[in-house]
Amino acid sequence: MPAFDATGFSVLQHRNFTSYLSARLLGTLAVQMQHVAIGWHVYALTGNLFDLGLIGLAQFAPFLLFILPAGQIADRRNRRDIVALCMAAQLLCGLLLLAFTLSGTTTVWPVFAILALFGSARAFMTPASQAMVINLVPADSFSKAVALNSSTFHVAVILGPTLGGLLYYYGATTVFVVSSVLLAISVVLMCMTQAAKQVISKEPATWHSVLEGLRFVKSRPVVLGAISLDLFAVLFGGATALLPALAADVLHVGPGGLGLLRTAPGAGAALSSIALAFFPITRRVGVWMFGGVALFGACTVVLGATTSFGVALAALLLMGAGDMISVYVRHLLVQYETPDAIRGRVSAVNAVFIGASNELGEFESGVTAGWFGLTRAVVFGGIATLAVTGLWSVLFPVLSRMDRFPHAEREAAEKSAAA
Repeated sequence: MPAFDATGFSVLQHRNFTSYLSARLLGTLAVQMQHVAIGWHVYALTGNLFDLGLIGLAQFAPFLLFILPAGQIADRRNRRDIVALCMAAQLLCGLLLLAFTLSGTTTVWPVFAILALFGSARAFMTPASQAMVINLVPADSFSKAVALNSSTFHVAVILGPTLGGLLYYYGATTVFVVSSVLLAISVVLMCMTQAAKQVISKEPATWHSVLEGLRFVKSRPVVLGAISLDLFAVLFGGATALLPALAADVLHVGPGGLGLLRTAPGAGAALSSIALAFFPITRRVGVWMFGGVALFGACTVVLGATTSFGVALAALLLMGAGDMISVYVRHLLVQYETPDAIRGRVSAVNAVFIGASNELGEFESGVTAGWFGLTRAVVFGGIATLAVTGLWSVLFPVLSRMDRFPHAEREAAEKSAAA
């Protein structure tokens, strides 16, 4: 059992971190509200499971195109400024979605175009956002910052879908108005955050330097194993894309019920991340990570097999908790093992894997649902996740058997040598 640390919230005394956290909270809250409205609106217009998968693909395609150059930019420009500009682009997307609903059109391709713009903005924001946190707090507070950063994100994931589902009863227009206001406030808060000190890369902007993040990840089996496990496990377990159909056709609940279903994974993740802030994982790191992914896969199977709304909520809650443990371990591994001068590029590679597992996983879920049927696709995804977890424990034994984080091992060795 991880040791208790009573200073879990002490990291909030750092003003820049708190300002960043507040901006991220409101921005994520707005985006989550939008996702509920988009999913329900698109499914109501077309009734096509494949279109639910296209929602994920529309965001992932431009994300994949821009993410590696975005990592290079995050190492060569001020990361705070990049994040602020990308939040402003997300605000523009919110206003375009509002215009779409006011137009009354019944075709959905404009939504996919707007989501492509959103995916492009997220491509540039992700590596800059991930890489700047470690520069906002002292080194000894970073693990707490990671836990609270994740906790704040999942608080937004809890509240956003619920608020989006409830506001949707007043129409999609209401959702997009409220979310646009929140995005505007998040832009202001991010601009108020003082630029964090960072090591600016002086390398020429070439494809060789752009691909430095890939070479670094390949040279670190522990990092490669951690982020590829997330890619393939969550790729097959992207059942959240099918929640609008599950809510309407299997569980027989409306937009409010969908909001609760979308909230449940975030609730589980938030509770898990709060626990990690006070009980940080320091030993048996590999077991915790693989156990979290296995829990995610097992609960995905339960989600696909049940017709009970309560059981589905419980399964999604545990899915979020398991995923949070995996995310926590992976994020610490990537950030601690990466020099600051290439942290943006390595974060970009990490984001490719995460983006593929989320948005591409949503597309995969939509395709398999069209082939096998809705519930069979969800069950298949959970079983595939469990299979990947077992396979990766064999392919990356250094990760599955890891006791402490590598940086902790090195520090312990240095202290021992000094003594």
